[in-house]
Amino acid sequence: MAFAVAGMMFASPAFASDSAISAFNTWCFKAGQTEAQARENMGVTNGVPPAFTLTFWDDSLEPRPVDAPLGIERRCEVAFEGDHTAPAIKAMRMQMATPPVFGKKIPLPDTHQPTAGTALIEGRELLRGRVAVVHVGTRKTDDTLHTFMAVDRLYDGLGLPKVEG
Repeated sequence: MAFAVAGMMFASPAFASDSAISAFNTWCFKAGQTEAQARENMGVTNGVPPAFTLTFWDDSLEPRPVDAPLGIERRCEVAFEGDHTAPAIKAMRMQMATPPVFGKKIPLPDTHQPTAGTALIEGRELLRGRVAVVHVGTRKTDDTLHTFMAVDRLYDGLGLPKVEG
């Protein structure tokens, strides 16, 4: 049960960012995938190294990693070399606005906080009272700056804003 795939960057940084952003927007908002299906759908298989790193789990279908953060039932994240936060945010916003619209913006749940390098983080109320958090930013890995795009779905009942009396 592997949860992250490290890919070597043989492609140009522009190709890598386009490929990663496209894979994220096409597959990370789709529920019902196992980790193996997500890897296959995004081209992260045992063949050619991908242009990005994928971290994926869905505890509603398979056991989550032991070190997974509390409260997160499903995570889909891609990371790729360079600072591509502006095009990543633009593409994510377009995807979330495409029907079926990806929830409505709500206050950020207690399960998540901005990190160093955060360019966008927000809570989204989904159907049936579920909550997701979308996050775009940069982080350093081995002295190389990487952009990441992530969507986390919280366990049922977590993250909804408190309703006052």
